[in-house]
Amino acid sequence: MSNSVYLVTGSMGFIGAWTLYHLVKRGKQAISFDLSERRDRLNLLLSPDEQRAIRFITGDLTNTDQVFKTVADNGVTHIIHLGALQVPFVRANPILGAQVNVIGTANLLEAAKRHNLGHFTYASSAAVYGPVERYPAGLITPDAPLDPHTLYGVYKQANELAARVYWEENAVSSTALRPYTVYGIGRDQGLTSEPTKAMLAVAAGKTYHISFGGYTQFQLGSDVALQFIAASEQPLKGAFVFNLGGTPTHMGTVVELICAARPGAQVTFDDKQLPFPIGFDDTPLRQHFNPVYETPLADGITQTIEHFERCLADGRLAPPA
Repeated sequence: MSNSVYLVTGSMGFIGAWTLYHLVKRGKQAISFDLSERRDRLNLLLSPDEQRAIRFITGDLTNTDQVFKTVADNGVTHIIHLGALQVPFVRANPILGAQVNVIGTANLLEAAKRHNLGHFTYASSAAVYGPVERYPAGLITPDAPLDPHTLYGVYKQANELAARVYWEENAVSSTALRPYTVYGIGRDQGLTSEPTKAMLAVAAGKTYHISFGGYTQFQLGSDVALQFIAASEQPLKGAFVFNLGGTPTHMGTVVELICAARPGAQVTFDDKQLPFPIGFDDTPLRQHFNPVYETPLADGITQTIEHFERCLADGRLAPPA
């Protein structure tokens, strides 16, 4: 086992659980830092024995002293910051949203500076962009203007700017990734979780209707987690922010792939495009990282359905209603 110690915030979330999974499978020392103690998603990925390799801390990102102490006392060498309140929770409580999403990130940036980590990896969001009608048709280009119209997006942009200042003033480099439509085991919340819920329904022998259609980029949760780990292990000189990309795919194709993986499956969808871009140009990411993790969509769908079937068979998941 290496001397590297990875602090993963938001580790009980979807991408956080996958990040812990890959760290454990690689024999890395991982610290889970999350206010939630529910391991529902992690239990779908790692056995109780495997989870013993992780140090679990019930952590509050807004508690500056706890954040500093966690980094100092555990010899943290890598920070992968995924913890945040999502759009509905920020809208319901903007002050708490700012405390978690902005102050929490500032606490970690300052911890990285004070303890000479030199690099910081964190999740930003496509919410930093404006309404889809503001941009030309096609993929959003790397130099497209930011124009967030939710407080969640504003807070994410604030973090990107804060990270830039930490590089300019303190030489703490950073890499942020902006995932888009992520699917896979553990994706159980949010509107764009519906394709994953369709895969679960098929695994359970049930029908499912997806309430939207059109084109979007689909990214497998496992791949996104691997990209965050790579970003933490390959520091770049500067404060970088990358959109995740891939080939925009129509929901009709997704449904066809689900049904091809399990012939006889009954999945339907409404062919209405969500008011979001069809996708993002990920050329800068490809210029800086090799590999870029991108499981073919057909393989990712098949793997997800098979994993759901195993979880249903051994009781880790209950069949959907």
